[in-house]
Amino acid sequence: MAIRDVFGLTLSGATEAGVTPYSQAVRQLQCFIGDPVASIDRAIAEDPGFVMAHVFKGYLFGLATEREATAVAKACHETALPLAATAREQAHVSALGHLANGRWHQASRGLEDITIETPRDGVALQVGHQIDFFTGNARMLRDRIARALPSWQSGMPGYHAMLGMQAFGLEEMGDYIRAEQLGRSAVDMEPRDGWAQHAVAHVMEMQSRQRDGIAWMRANPEAWTRESFLQVHNWWHLALFHYDLGETDEVLALYDGPIYSVQSTMALNMVDASAILWRLYLGCIDVGDRWTAIAANWRNAGAGNYAFNDAHAMMAFVGAGLEAPARTLLDTQREAMHGNDDNADFTRDVGHPLTLAIKAFGEGSYAETVRLIRPIRAIAHRFGGSHAQRDVIDLTLIEAALRAGEGALARALTAERSMARPDSPLSALLSRRAADLSEN
Repeated sequence: MAIRDVFGLTLSGATEAGVTPYSQAVRQLQCFIGDPVASIDRAIAEDPGFVMAHVFKGYLFGLATEREATAVAKACHETALPLAATAREQAHVSALGHLANGRWHQASRGLEDITIETPRDGVALQVGHQIDFFTGNARMLRDRIARALPSWQSGMPGYHAMLGMQAFGLEEMGDYIRAEQLGRSAVDMEPRDGWAQHAVAHVMEMQSRQRDGIAWMRANPEAWTRESFLQVHNWWHLALFHYDLGETDEVLALYDGPIYSVQSTMALNMVDASAILWRLYLGCIDVGDRWTAIAANWRNAGAGNYAFNDAHAMMAFVGAGLEAPARTLLDTQREAMHGNDDNADFTRDVGHPLTLAIKAFGEGSYAETVRLIRPIRAIAHRFGGSHAQRDVIDLTLIEAALRAGEGALARALTAERSMARPDSPLSALLSRRAADLSEN
């Protein structure tokens, strides 16, 4: 008799012995805690023919945006291909194949089709949601989950994760009131849900509620940090609140503590480290030798696999004053643009011009930075990330305009920012600088 999960979904090739660690891995991913790779490896060891265990492992590595991890995802796909599977599971195998081969949009569509037919497939919903994030698809971040929510209810395993994902999708679409409500509900339901915690932080970031954000993140950090592989990103959110307030000592303390005291080589963590140091760099804050370690790790990580990462690697190379790896990165991007995967488009449309702009800024070519960034601002979502993460593009453009003496543009950009973030001390500071520039 076929094994089914708590939602009645068939798990081909599984036994009860394998389903237990598989279910643990799913819960770990839904909270972003523990070691889901170790858990899924136990499931595979128990049941080598458990097709969804191989697919789930492939998803974990495919979403890492790292070249070596992608190779593991491809191996998981190859293993899963010949295994017995239902039509739903075969669709998962196909989606993994697209993801492992860099076809993010096709993977997204395949997972969308699965959840239209089977809205309680939590794995398909969460992996699709993550792909929406990595491709900057704000509408699908919201709508993928919204379509499925009527089939979920309180008390179901993973319901908190559905609310947390819906909260983030609503936030990225500017529906801040409902986003905060659902995010808080998810955290009340499961305090260790790091994604829901981060969704509320995003709301407060976009609304320039810095003190509320600090209070939110400081209220119960043990819950969202314990065994959490999303904790660096959530500490980064706390650092953003302090950054907007001009509290650079707090920002550096967080960087030297939970953000990068353990000098992670995971791309997701290195992105956060580069992003916070670059914001300080834009403000002429001396960060000492902090750039050195992050730049060294980016050199070892390689480039050309995911354009969003490449831009953050260039920040580190510029900050550390490393010309050779900066040139290598640009050369690798040029090669990537000839590829047949979605990253070729990510790089061509946004990643390469942005990476060039960051290098130009470091060289003091501020007019060139402006020239490169202005055409990509409206399409920057195409290379992934959130509004909060991509804000660094606007900050770089504003700072470049100020330093280039482009007073009219600086005033326009700072007026725009003040409208979007009227309660932001940073917005006020940049507006004053633009006004002073026009008076001189």
